[in-house]
Amino acid sequence: MAGRLEKRWSPEQISQALRREFPGEAARHVVHETIYQAVYRPELGGLSRELPARALRSGRRRRRPHRRPGERRPNGITAMTMIGQRPAGAAGREEPGHWEGDLITGASNRSAIGTLVDRASRYTILLYLPGRHTAEAVRDALIAAFCQLPPRLRRSLTWDQGKEMALHAEVTAALGMPVFFCEKASPWQRPSNENTNGLLRQYFPKGSDLRAHRADDLAAAAGELNARPRKTLGWDTPGGRLGL
Repeated sequence: MAGRLEKRWSPEQISQALRREFPGEAARHVVHETIYQAVYRPELGGLSRELPARALRSGRRRRRPHRRPGERRPNGITAMTMIGQRPAGAAGREEPGHWEGDLITGASNRSAIGTLVDRASRYTILLYLPGRHTAEAVRDALIAAFCQLPPRLRRSLTWDQGKEMALHAEVTAALGMPVFFCEKASPWQRPSNENTNGLLRQYFPKGSDLRAHRADDLAAAAGELNARPRKTLGWDTPGGRLGL
Protein backbone atom coordinates (compact mmCIF):
# COMPACT_ATOMS: atom_id res chain seq x y z
CA MET A 1 0.00 0.00 0.00
CA ALA A 2 2.74 2.46 0.99
CA GLY A 3 4.64 1.76 -2.23
CA ARG A 4 1.63 2.67 -4.34
CA LEU A 5 1.05 5.83 -2.34
CA GLU A 6 4.67 6.74 -3.02
CA LYS A 7 3.88 6.37 -6.73
CA ARG A 8 0.96 8.79 -6.23
CA TRP A 9 -1.82 6.25 -6.59
CA SER A 10 -5.04 7.53 -5.04
CA PRO A 11 -6.58 5.57 -2.14
CA GLU A 12 -9.50 4.67 -4.41
CA GLN A 13 -7.15 3.25 -7.06
CA ILE A 14 -5.36 1.19 -4.41
CA SER A 15 -8.66 -0.08 -3.01
CA GLN A 16 -9.82 -1.31 -6.42
CA ALA A 17 -6.42 -2.83 -7.25
CA LEU A 18 -6.48 -4.91 -4.05
CA ARG A 19 -9.91 -6.28 -4.95
CA ARG A 20 -8.70 -7.32 -8.39
CA GLU A 21 -5.41 -8.84 -7.18
CA PHE A 22 -6.93 -10.79 -4.28
CA PRO A 23 -10.53 -11.55 -5.35
CA GLY A 24 -10.95 -14.43 -2.91
CA GLU A 25 -9.36 -12.78 0.11
CA ALA A 26 -11.94 -10.47 1.63
CA ALA A 27 -9.62 -9.60 4.51
CA ARG A 28 -7.37 -7.77 2.05
CA HIS A 29 -10.20 -5.68 0.60
CA VAL A 30 -10.30 -2.19 2.10
CA VAL A 31 -12.34 0.84 1.15
CA HIS A 32 -10.50 4.02 0.23
CA GLU A 33 -11.55 5.76 3.45
CA THR A 34 -9.63 3.13 5.44
CA ILE A 35 -6.47 3.99 3.50
CA TYR A 36 -6.97 7.68 4.19
CA GLN A 37 -7.28 6.92 7.89
CA ALA A 38 -4.13 4.80 7.82
CA VAL A 39 -2.22 7.76 6.39
CA TYR A 40 -3.68 10.50 8.55
CA ARG A 41 -3.75 8.54 11.82
CA PRO A 42 -0.31 6.87 12.06
CA GLU A 43 -0.64 6.71 15.84
CA LEU A 44 -3.28 4.02 15.30
CA GLY A 45 -0.80 1.76 13.56
CA GLY A 46 -1.21 3.26 10.10
CA LEU A 47 1.42 4.49 7.70
CA SER A 48 4.19 7.03 7.94
CA ARG A 49 3.24 10.54 9.09
CA GLU A 50 5.28 11.94 6.21
CA LEU A 51 3.05 10.39 3.55
CA PRO A 52 0.15 12.88 3.36
CA ALA A 53 2.18 15.87 2.16
CA ARG A 54 4.31 13.76 -0.16
CA ALA A 55 1.98 11.12 -1.51
CA LEU A 56 -1.64 12.17 -1.38
CA ARG A 57 -2.64 14.44 -4.22
CA SER A 58 -4.22 17.02 -1.93
CA GLY A 59 -0.97 17.53 -0.03
CA ARG A 60 -2.96 18.15 3.17
CA ARG A 61 -1.60 16.96 6.50
CA ARG A 62 -5.04 16.74 8.07
CA ARG A 63 -8.15 15.00 6.85
CA ARG A 64 -11.07 17.28 6.11
CA PRO A 65 -14.12 16.33 8.20
CA HIS A 66 -16.72 14.26 6.35
CA ARG A 67 -20.42 14.09 7.02
CA ARG A 68 -21.79 10.94 8.57
CA PRO A 69 -23.55 8.66 6.03
CA GLY A 70 -27.04 9.50 7.31
CA GLU A 71 -26.51 13.25 7.59
CA ARG A 72 -28.56 15.41 5.23
CA ARG A 73 -26.61 17.10 2.48
CA PRO A 74 -27.36 20.28 0.52
CA ASN A 75 -28.57 18.25 -2.47
CA GLY A 76 -31.08 16.37 -0.31
CA ILE A 77 -29.38 12.99 -0.70
CA THR A 78 -28.79 10.95 2.44
CA ALA A 79 -27.08 7.61 3.11
CA MET A 80 -25.01 7.62 -0.05
CA THR A 81 -22.79 4.63 -0.79
CA MET A 82 -19.76 5.98 -2.60
CA ILE A 83 -18.19 4.61 -5.76
CA GLY A 84 -15.12 3.38 -3.90
CA GLN A 85 -17.31 0.75 -2.24
CA ARG A 86 -18.51 -0.81 -5.48
CA PRO A 87 -17.71 -4.52 -5.76
CA ALA A 88 -14.99 -5.60 -8.17
CA GLY A 89 -17.59 -6.78 -10.68
CA ALA A 90 -19.01 -3.27 -10.92
CA ALA A 91 -15.62 -1.60 -11.15
CA GLY A 92 -14.60 -3.83 -14.06
CA ARG A 93 -16.24 -4.18 -17.45
CA GLU A 94 -16.49 -7.95 -17.80
CA GLU A 95 -19.81 -8.45 -16.04
CA PRO A 96 -22.94 -6.98 -17.69
CA GLY A 97 -25.61 -5.33 -15.61
CA HIS A 98 -23.57 -2.55 -14.01
CA TRP A 99 -24.92 0.77 -15.25
CA GLU A 100 -23.86 4.41 -15.23
CA GLY A 101 -26.59 7.05 -15.21
CA ASP A 102 -27.02 10.78 -15.64
CA LEU A 103 -29.32 13.49 -17.00
CA ILE A 104 -28.74 15.56 -20.09
CA THR A 105 -30.60 18.82 -19.76
CA GLY A 106 -32.09 21.31 -22.17
CA ALA A 107 -32.28 25.10 -22.23
CA SER A 108 -32.03 26.66 -18.75
CA ASN A 109 -32.18 23.14 -17.24
CA ARG A 110 -35.94 23.17 -17.69
CA SER A 111 -36.09 19.83 -19.50
CA ALA A 112 -34.12 16.61 -19.26
CA ILE A 113 -33.60 13.11 -20.58
CA GLY A 114 -32.24 10.34 -18.38
CA THR A 115 -29.35 8.34 -19.82
CA LEU A 116 -28.29 4.85 -18.75
CA VAL A 117 -25.27 2.97 -20.13
CA ASP A 118 -24.17 -0.57 -19.34
CA ARG A 119 -20.45 -0.53 -18.53
CA ALA A 120 -19.68 -3.87 -20.17
CA SER A 121 -21.62 -3.56 -23.42
CA ARG A 122 -22.22 0.22 -23.72
CA TYR A 123 -25.89 -0.57 -24.23
CA THR A 124 -27.95 2.61 -23.85
CA ILE A 125 -31.40 3.20 -22.36
CA LEU A 126 -33.03 6.65 -22.39
CA LEU A 127 -35.52 7.77 -19.76
CA TYR A 128 -38.49 9.81 -20.92
CA LEU A 129 -39.08 12.72 -18.52
CA PRO A 130 -41.75 14.88 -20.16
CA GLY A 131 -42.43 17.01 -17.07
CA ARG A 132 -40.05 18.22 -14.40
CA HIS A 133 -37.05 16.02 -13.71
CA THR A 134 -37.74 15.68 -10.00
CA ALA A 135 -36.52 12.90 -7.74
CA GLU A 136 -39.97 11.31 -7.96
CA ALA A 137 -40.01 11.42 -11.76
CA VAL A 138 -36.52 9.98 -12.05
CA ARG A 139 -37.29 7.26 -9.50
CA ASP A 140 -40.38 6.16 -11.42
CA ALA A 141 -38.59 6.24 -14.78
CA LEU A 142 -35.67 4.18 -13.46
CA ILE A 143 -37.92 1.55 -11.95
CA ALA A 144 -40.03 1.31 -15.11
CA ALA A 145 -36.95 0.96 -17.34
CA PHE A 146 -35.06 -1.58 -15.25
CA CYS A 147 -38.17 -3.69 -14.61
CA GLN A 148 -38.03 -4.52 -18.33
CA LEU A 149 -34.64 -6.22 -17.83
CA PRO A 150 -33.89 -9.59 -16.25
CA PRO A 151 -32.25 -9.52 -12.78
CA ARG A 152 -28.86 -10.49 -14.25
CA LEU A 153 -28.82 -7.15 -16.07
CA ARG A 154 -29.60 -4.97 -13.08
CA ARG A 155 -26.68 -5.51 -10.74
CA SER A 156 -25.81 -1.90 -9.86
CA LEU A 157 -26.21 1.74 -10.85
CA THR A 158 -23.64 4.53 -10.52
CA TRP A 159 -24.78 8.17 -10.61
CA ASP A 160 -23.43 11.60 -9.72
CA GLN A 161 -24.67 13.54 -6.71
CA GLY A 162 -27.52 15.30 -8.50
CA LYS A 163 -30.58 15.93 -6.36
CA GLU A 164 -32.68 13.92 -8.82
CA MET A 165 -31.33 10.81 -7.05
CA ALA A 166 -32.59 11.81 -3.60
CA LEU A 167 -34.91 8.76 -3.64
CA HIS A 168 -32.18 6.26 -4.52
CA ALA A 169 -33.12 4.04 -1.57
CA GLU A 170 -36.57 3.54 -3.08
CA VAL A 171 -34.99 2.54 -6.40
CA THR A 172 -32.86 -0.02 -4.60
CA ALA A 173 -35.82 -1.34 -2.63
CA ALA A 174 -37.95 -1.78 -5.76
CA LEU A 175 -35.25 -3.36 -7.94
CA GLY A 176 -32.87 -5.01 -5.49
CA MET A 177 -30.21 -2.94 -7.25
CA PRO A 178 -27.63 -0.96 -5.23
CA VAL A 179 -26.93 2.65 -6.21
CA PHE A 180 -23.41 4.06 -5.90
CA PHE A 181 -22.46 7.73 -6.05
CA CYS A 182 -19.49 9.43 -7.69
CA GLU A 183 -17.39 11.97 -5.87
CA LYS A 184 -18.49 15.56 -6.49
CA ALA A 185 -17.45 17.11 -9.80
CA SER A 186 -15.93 13.84 -11.02
CA PRO A 187 -17.58 13.00 -14.38
CA TRP A 188 -14.60 10.78 -15.30
CA GLN A 189 -15.93 8.27 -12.77
CA ARG A 190 -18.77 7.61 -15.24
CA PRO A 191 -16.72 7.44 -18.46
CA SER A 192 -19.11 5.30 -20.52
CA ASN A 193 -22.02 7.54 -19.64
CA GLU A 194 -20.11 10.75 -20.36
CA ASN A 195 -19.03 9.46 -23.77
CA THR A 196 -22.57 8.39 -24.61
CA ASN A 197 -23.98 11.74 -23.53
CA GLY A 198 -21.67 13.36 -26.06
CA LEU A 199 -22.98 11.07 -28.80
CA LEU A 200 -26.57 11.84 -27.80
CA ARG A 201 -26.07 15.54 -28.42
CA GLN A 202 -26.22 14.70 -32.13
CA TYR A 203 -29.87 13.85 -31.52
CA PHE A 204 -30.65 16.25 -28.68
CA PRO A 205 -28.61 19.46 -29.13
CA LYS A 206 -27.53 21.59 -26.19
CA GLY A 207 -29.74 24.58 -25.57
CA SER A 208 -32.82 22.97 -27.09
CA ASP A 209 -36.09 22.15 -25.37
CA LEU A 210 -35.90 18.41 -24.77
CA ARG A 211 -39.64 18.26 -24.07
CA ALA A 212 -40.14 18.49 -27.83
CA HIS A 213 -39.04 14.86 -28.15
CA ARG A 214 -41.49 12.03 -27.65
CA ALA A 215 -40.79 8.69 -26.01
CA ASP A 216 -40.58 7.15 -29.50
CA ASP A 217 -37.86 9.63 -30.45
CA LEU A 218 -35.78 8.59 -27.46
CA ALA A 219 -36.26 4.90 -28.26
CA ALA A 220 -35.18 5.48 -31.86
CA ALA A 221 -32.01 7.33 -30.83
CA ALA A 222 -31.08 4.64 -28.33
CA GLY A 223 -31.79 1.98 -30.93
CA GLU A 224 -29.37 3.57 -33.38
CA LEU A 225 -26.60 3.72 -30.80
CA ASN A 226 -27.21 0.13 -29.72
CA ALA A 227 -27.01 -1.10 -33.33
CA ARG A 228 -23.78 0.78 -34.10
CA PRO A 229 -20.57 -1.34 -34.08
CA ARG A 230 -17.96 -0.16 -31.57
CA LYS A 231 -14.20 -0.47 -31.81
CA THR A 232 -13.96 -0.94 -28.05
CA LEU A 233 -16.22 -4.02 -28.41
CA GLY A 234 -14.14 -5.55 -31.19
CA TRP A 235 -16.66 -4.12 -33.68
CA ASP A 236 -19.55 -5.88 -32.01
CA THR A 237 -22.67 -3.83 -31.29
CA PRO A 238 -23.94 -2.99 -27.78
CA GLY A 239 -27.21 -4.76 -28.51
CA GLY A 240 -25.40 -7.83 -29.79
CA ARG A 241 -23.05 -7.90 -26.83
CA LEU A 242 -25.89 -7.70 -24.33
CA GLY A 243 -28.17 -10.04 -26.28
CA LEU A 244 -31.01 -7.53 -26.55
